[in-house]
Amino acid sequence: MTHRFTGERTLMRIFIGEHDKVGTTPLYEAILHRLREKGLAGATVLRGVAGFGASSRMHTEKVLRLSLDLPIIIEVVETEDAITSVLPDLDEMIGGGLITMERARVIMYRPANATASPREQHRIKDLEAEDGS
Repeated sequence: MTHRFTGERTLMRIFIGEHDKVGTTPLYEAILHRLREKGLAGATVLRGVAGFGASSRMHTEKVLRLSLDLPIIIEVVETEDAITSVLPDLDEMIGGGLITMERARVIMYRPANATASPREQHRIKDLEAEDGS
């Protein structure tokens, strides 16, 4: 099974805190569920080791400054229309945080058990040559 999800897309990053919640559910889990319900291609949650935001309060995992509210980043690559359609939901769910969007060039998107078609293999080799790899 091959996915035709290559080319120009949008990368959205959502910056929140580990302890942010929607009711009793961690906010990052609620966001993941909402993105999946809306049919987005996928999302990844990353846990930061340190950071600070608009409040300028430092969050770190160092023993002497133990914080249980570490930074969380959710990354989503999708079409701009798909991301734009979910922004009202995110605005409703996120109390404090940051959302950024930038252009991304997708060169491959497929399940782990899929093999690349000859056309995809050729495209990836062309990109490697273009980048000087």
